[in-house]
Amino acid sequence: MGRRRGIMSDEFKLELAKELGFYDTVKTEGWGGITTRDAGNLVKRAIQIAEEALAKQNTTDTR
Repeated sequence: MGRRRGIMSDEFKLELAKELGFYDTVKTEGWGGITTRDAGNLVKRAIQIAEEALAKQNTTDTR
């Protein structure tokens, strides 16, 4: 089986890595160098951003 194409852009993931404090690890070791906890936090933060964007969109749609 082939690998699934990622939903998040590489640029977005790198921005989140910077925000969460493990960008240097990604740059030196690649994504395989981050901890499971860091990966989970990245996904959690991406979901939070998506939910905030959706909520903002819904409030502007109802006006």
